[in-house]
Amino acid sequence: MSYTFCTLFDKNYLYKGLTLYQSLVTHYKKFTLWILCMDEVTYSVLEKMHLENVRLIPLNSFEDDTLRKARQERTVAEYCWTCTAPLIIYVMQQDTQATHVAYLDADLFFYSNPSPIYDELGGNSILIIGHRFSKEYKAQESTSGIYNVGMVIFRSDPYGMECLEWWKERCLKSCRLNTDAGQCGDQKYLDDWPTRFKNVVVLQHKGGGLAPWNIFNYQLKTVNSKIYVDSDELIFYHFHSLQIGKRCLLLKYPILASGGYDFTKQHITLIYLPYAKEIHKTIKKVKEVDPHFVWGYKRLGFYEMMNALRKGKMLWV
Repeated sequence: MSYTFCTLFDKNYLYKGLTLYQSLVTHYKKFTLWILCMDEVTYSVLEKMHLENVRLIPLNSFEDDTLRKARQERTVAEYCWTCTAPLIIYVMQQDTQATHVAYLDADLFFYSNPSPIYDELGGNSILIIGHRFSKEYKAQESTSGIYNVGMVIFRSDPYGMECLEWWKERCLKSCRLNTDAGQCGDQKYLDDWPTRFKNVVVLQHKGGGLAPWNIFNYQLKTVNSKIYVDSDELIFYHFHSLQIGKRCLLLKYPILASGGYDFTKQHITLIYLPYAKEIHKTIKKVKEVDPHFVWGYKRLGFYEMMNALRKGKMLWV
């Protein structure tokens, strides 16, 4: 089975987006990844890399007048959220052979084959994934929504298209991050999809959608070098709020997991360290193509780094 994925990112997320791509290459060869390049720098770098199974979309060929107007009125984050549904529709229109299209956030990373997710989709039209907040973060459900947009799948059938057009319309109207008004970009719109639309599946596999906000719900273990989330193999992790520190001490690249999340040593070893190593490889590849590429880092002060290290929120690779 061949999968059709799409994602979007700008120069500040280039390292993460490329690392997502490499994780797909590692675990599944038969796929096409459409990348909406949110700026010219991103398109230029990716074009030089000649990535296999990738289709690049320049922003100027994707936007219509409505989207261009929205870009002028919204923050970068709000505009990226605005583009999610239109991007999925765009890919369906460009690739009429694709039976379904999955949107992926650029800060996902796959640890195994995504086929169990598609097994749950089956013949249905839409698949969404719950946040599954642990008790520490359960209060966020009211502001961030029941479901996460990190990965959503739509079949190109009437039910999938009905939902996509509805979502697109609402996101064009508003994609603000305003918790007081119950708005969270494109995400809160998903809350009632299982009852609003037909043929909607909520993923039950625990290995899809592991994230900082739910990792404490589960027991992690390794069996034959594979990571398991309770009894389900880990498929992908969402590296929300993870920032890449500027090259500094020991000439290494520190990876800072911020956003107020805490992790155990096991989380760091099994989940974050492999990702940190892949990010490091990606940085080297980008530098080979464009030695002057300077985006994607968070500049950290010495005391900020030391504090993060003491709290187990920074890795050196």
